Amino acid sequence: MTRSFSAALKRLISLLDTHHVPQNAPKTLGKGIEWQRWLPMVFMHLMCLAPLLVGWSWVAVITCVVMYLVRMFAITGFYHRYFSHRTFKVNRTMQFVLAVAGNSAVQRGPLWWAAHHRHHHLHSDQEGDAHSPIRHSLFWSHMAWIVAKENYATDLKSIPDLARFPELRFLDRFDTLVPVLLGVVMFFFGVALNYFWPGLGTNGWQMLVWGFFISTVVLFHGTCTINSLSHLFGSRRFETTDKSRNNFLLALITLGEGWHNNHHHYQATVRQGFYWWEIDVTWYGLVVMSWLRLVKDLKPVPAKVLAA
Repeated sequence: MTRSFSAALKRLISLLDTHHVPQNAPKTLGKGIEWQRWLPMVFMHLMCLAPLLVGWSWVAVITCVVMYLVRMFAITGFYHRYFSHRTFKVNRTMQFVLAVAGNSAVQRGPLWWAAHHRHHHLHSDQEGDAHSPIRHSLFWSHMAWIVAKENYATDLKSIPDLARFPELRFLDRFDTLVPVLLGVVMFFFGVALNYFWPGLGTNGWQMLVWGFFISTVVLFHGTCTINSLSHLFGSRRFETTDKSRNNFLLALITLGEGWHNNHHHYQATVRQGFYWWEIDVTWYGLVVMSWLRLVKDLKPVPAKVLAA
């Protein structure tokens, strides 16, 4: 009994403290699914059925949409274009704010996200790519790889430029802290609305379900379409070494990430829609942030890349 309790406690600690797992564990790609890591994901999806109990209201649905858009921008603009590719610059304080915003999307910590994404670009659709739909099943590439044991630890050696910041390491280590706080805020936001404006027809539980759980699950699958569908469906402007594709619909869903073939051809630009007709909402948002001097030195698409 003591041994079983100790093992269960260690597993719980590894879920709360992500750096508790060995950093140099051998990788056995595709063979290390740990089912207890599925439980939080299954719970999040089951909570999408909770409107049957808590109902809905226009303010809850609007909050859900806003939380989706804001956090999608945080993933695409901050986790991806800043932490993974460093396509613009910010000061250290703003860097932490960007990391917190990205962490609120419940897609692990900033260091884990950036490390895996850089690894993806090194091995895209080749042996070692953790979420290639060319190498693995669609289900695996879309979501199963995230909860596999071999993909759980953060490879700090691949992100030395980010790992030197203790505040980023803290966020990455306790990557459930910000999401939990966001859920609490959503709940009490609903409580406050019910108290001051009862005519809106919402409450704490309803706002928690719509503003946090449903928006998070939709956001998760929207983001994951880039790992899976954008390597299978769409057009190829550039002959890259992988199967990345441009997809207008995915670009709309992900605020610009659907121009995936563009991105794999040239990763060092903040802009993924290379031409004006390629809608890239994240790029527009970052431009506005640069006008407000929140970010700077947005790296453009070089003329030689467009000429190609």
